[in-house]
Amino acid sequence: MWGSLISGGLGLLGGIMGGNSAADAASSQAAGQAEAARIAADAQRFRPVGVTTAFGSSQFGTDAQGNVNEAGYTLSPELAAQRDAFLAQAGGSGMDWAAQAGQAGQGLFNLGQGYLAQSPEAAAQQWLQSQQAALAPGQEQQLAGIRNQQLQQGRSGLAVGATDAGGMGASNPELQAYYNSLAQTNLGLQGQAQEQGRLQTQFGQGLLGSGIDLTSQGYNPYITQFGLAQNLESAGQNALDLGLNIGGRSSQAGANVGNTLFQGGTNAANTQAAANAYSPWGSALSGLSSNQQFTSGLQNYFGNQSTANQYGTNTGSQQTNMLAAQDSWFN
Repeated sequence: MWGSLISGGLGLLGGIMGGNSAADAASSQAAGQAEAARIAADAQRFRPVGVTTAFGSSQFGTDAQGNVNEAGYTLSPELAAQRDAFLAQAGGSGMDWAAQAGQAGQGLFNLGQGYLAQSPEAAAQQWLQSQQAALAPGQEQQLAGIRNQQLQQGRSGLAVGATDAGGMGASNPELQAYYNSLAQTNLGLQGQAQEQGRLQTQFGQGLLGSGIDLTSQGYNPYITQFGLAQNLESAGQNALDLGLNIGGRSSQAGANVGNTLFQGGTNAANTQAAANAYSPWGSALSGLSSNQQFTSGLQNYFGNQSTANQYGTNTGSQQTNMLAAQDSWFN
């Protein structure tokens, strides 16, 4: 029984010592991996670079942990002065021209609305009436001349062309020719009136579009001056873009270095963990507890010792048994 107890105790003690070594090794391994990750993360940190060009310069600020928390750029004094001049022109004369063009455009727009207030048919009728009114004095003079000539020649009452069978009335030849010409003129005017009605509608539409275009074009001086100022601002901003690009490339290179450091640190921690996990005393004690000869020797020794104590003998045979038990431990 004593041999089994000692053997079991040695195995338990060896297991505890081995477990403690494994726990210490795991803790050391975790700490090594965490440190490797910290070094890798620091190598990958974004670090923009301040850049100065002929157009401006860029600046970056960081917090206590080294993280970028602000970025900006400053135009060179020469470009800043030009930018301010362009902006002043845009806000001054540029806006004045836009206002004047807007007023003129509004006038054209209103005029176009006036033309479009009439339908094409109404515009055609109005044009026809105006043309007839313009031709009326000449036509009246022509009619008066015909009648005066007939009166002087004694033909004012002349009428021909009447028929009994057909029921056709008689008429004065010269007057009939006059009224036929007048009717033909009115027919021609009516055809032109329809075209003039359509043209008036198209003209009104053109005025509307011209008013809108003029108002829009009035902002071209403002847009030009503002665009020049914006281009100068972009030239200064290029310094900020360069700083960001350089920082990005540096971060990429740092990422490569960080990956290398992380892999190396992790591999080193794993290698060291295997060495730290080994406990020589724990392995030795565990080996003794599982050694058959050692266990058998303990059992023989304590068995003989128990027998000797039982009979109270201290003879040569007892010494012989003890020597035999000792020999069995090492054989």
